[in-house]
Amino acid sequence: MNQGRTLFAQVTELLPRRVFEDAVARYRGNHRVHSLSCMDQLLCMIFAQLTGRTSLRETVTCLASLGSRRYHMGFRSLIARSTLAEANERRDFRIFESTAMAMIASVRIELPRDPQLMHLDGDAFAIDSTTIDLCLNLFPWATFRRRKAGIKAHTMLDLNTEVPAFLHISQAKRHDIVMLDLITPQAGAYYVMDKGYVDFVRLYRLHTAGAFFVTRAKANMDFGVRKCLESDPAAGVRADRLIRLRGVKSRDHYPDTLRLIRYEDPQTCKRLVFLTNNQTQAATTVAMLYRKRWRIELFFKWVKQHLHIKAFFGTSPNAVKIQMWIAVITYLLVVRLKHRLSLPQEVNEILQILSLAILEKTPIIELFCSESHGIGGGDVHKQRLLFDL
Repeated sequence: MNQGRTLFAQVTELLPRRVFEDAVARYRGNHRVHSLSCMDQLLCMIFAQLTGRTSLRETVTCLASLGSRRYHMGFRSLIARSTLAEANERRDFRIFESTAMAMIASVRIELPRDPQLMHLDGDAFAIDSTTIDLCLNLFPWATFRRRKAGIKAHTMLDLNTEVPAFLHISQAKRHDIVMLDLITPQAGAYYVMDKGYVDFVRLYRLHTAGAFFVTRAKANMDFGVRKCLESDPAAGVRADRLIRLRGVKSRDHYPDTLRLIRYEDPQTCKRLVFLTNNQTQAATTVAMLYRKRWRIELFFKWVKQHLHIKAFFGTSPNAVKIQMWIAVITYLLVVRLKHRLSLPQEVNEILQILSLAILEKTPIIELFCSESHGIGGGDVHKQRLLFDL
């Protein structure tokens, strides 16, 4: 990263330009465009994410006040509010979705793997969803309840890198279980989910594809025990059994053998019943996989706290999806920046520092050195106290 370039330009340098240009050409994003290109639209929305802008008007006003400095940030045109609003409404959101998915694939290769999961033969994913509330008067297409609107982000998180491997945005009233219809099962991979995803037709589809799943059994599940495996009460494993379903429908939906593990957490004494199709891993490994499912809950909490996905710049489904995907792109840019420069700060701290210094012309590595943003430096002891008597 060259000295003399703004921090914003250094961050956006990590964008996959070739992939983005291919997506623009595929979905004709710049067809009959005279003023605001797709790249300028992307940079504008990334600027809003990094600096914490909460509205389209605020974003455009801030960019207009920069004058010629916009050129050094990578912009090639003056941003007008109506032009940006129209671009968010009409341009295909799949341009930004394709870019984000390409970044996800490359970032997952770059980041180090979780040492506790390295002994597994395949990848491990957590599946869950989170709901984002919307105003019903502004988003009537996203009806959730009688007086409430919302969208749902169905997410598959890579537990090794804590990066979303797949994301689908739908209306909030759509059931979580449709996520299992959208993903392509990966043979040898582990899919960890809560009991809301227990559907034996879909779980059997994962099983026949050679994938493994770990979930929690429902209390009213009807089954018969085929074999009792050796358990380890000292490790919290109360029972480990191979079972077959006996329900009228469930035995037809899942005709193969399942594994039921009764586990008591040694720390919290909470009792859990796990259901999986993996018969080779230790019961404690199955419990460890489900424990790591909590990472997706922490990911949702982090995204809602530090990315700007609550106040949307447009009211159409296309505009909402564009903003959601660009939020993902921004998150991946910061994650990639942290990894490539080995920055000691957390991702949220990097975002906070960038929001204040986005126009500075200094190498990023110098900005994030502990000496560069230390308070007072080496002369702190010379400062007199305000009430020194």
